[in-house]
Amino acid sequence: MQYVIPVVTLIVGLIGGFFIGVFYLRKQMEKMQSDPQMLQKMAKQMGYNLNGRQMQKAQQMMKNQQNTGKKGQGGGKRK
Repeated sequence: MQYVIPVVTLIVGLIGGFFIGVFYLRKQMEKMQSDPQMLQKMAKQMGYNLNGRQMQKAQQMMKNQQNTGKKGQGGGKRK
């Protein structure tokens, strides 16, 4: 019993941490979508320098990806 509780606690903590991380990351991505400076900063950290047209394209891509993800969560049949 003294080995079971720590292992179960570790597993629950890892699963909980994963879901908290996913939630936080989604919120940050939503903020970046509406804030071009934040998106530009992230791109610079990754070594990219985006011009205005590339920035608009990246924002549109993030918006489309967000909308696609929400469509799949509703369940049921698609027409």
